[in-house]
Amino acid sequence: MAAWAERDDGIVLAVRVTPRGGRDALAAGGDAHVVARLAAPPVDGKANAALLALVAATFGVPRRAVRLIAGDTARLKRLHIAGDPHALAKIAASLYEVAA
Repeated sequence: MAAWAERDDGIVLAVRVTPRGGRDALAAGGDAHVVARLAAPPVDGKANAALLALVAATFGVPRRAVRLIAGDTARLKRLHIAGDPHALAKIAASLYEVAA
């Protein structure tokens, strides 16, 4: 799977999470995922909540539009971001353009 895939109702984004990473940041990763550094610890769902908020802010969607669909307790997670799939894919691609 690529880092993201378009669906009819949004995109599915693969994310590799590093909790207690110092500050919240979302950036290009490998071909299969983007990387997220989170200040929150992986305790009581705090890192997952911080991840969902970070992704919502980065993609300019409401927090309710971002849903964790796989990897609740794993470092590798899959998120569904609801919205215009072409616009969301363009934002995901921009993460890689900045890194280039």
